[in-house]
Amino acid sequence: MTQVNPLSSASTATTSAAAKPQTLDYSAFLQLLIAQMKNQDPTEPMDSAQYMGQLASFSQVEQSMAANAKLDSLLTSSSLQIADAAIGRTVTSADGLVSGTVTSVRIAADAPIATLADGRELALSSGVRMS
Repeated sequence: MTQVNPLSSASTATTSAAAKPQTLDYSAFLQLLIAQMKNQDPTEPMDSAQYMGQLASFSQVEQSMAANAKLDSLLTSSSLQIADAAIGRTVTSADGLVSGTVTSVRIAADAPIATLADGRELALSSGVRMS
């Protein structure tokens, strides 16, 4: 009969959890910054250069999030325009092996995916010709 050591199982679980990369989202970053400011030692306040560096980091995070949101919106809009233009038209893959009339399009993470009249699918990415 095989016995399982509960301590080794727990340490394995802890190790695998610790191996996952930890990321800090926008709200967590704000909470940490505010907590640091609230709990600083009044007799030794934070160095102003360090404080300005953290504010600059905060500003960069905020600007990056706004830029990412705009890029996501632009990519979605582009995918919808491609999908609208493709329905009912004949598409041909870049290598010429797949061709057919588009009956429907679904939006995927990488590119819109056209469903052809014969049931095959074709990613509407660069190199695909529409006629």
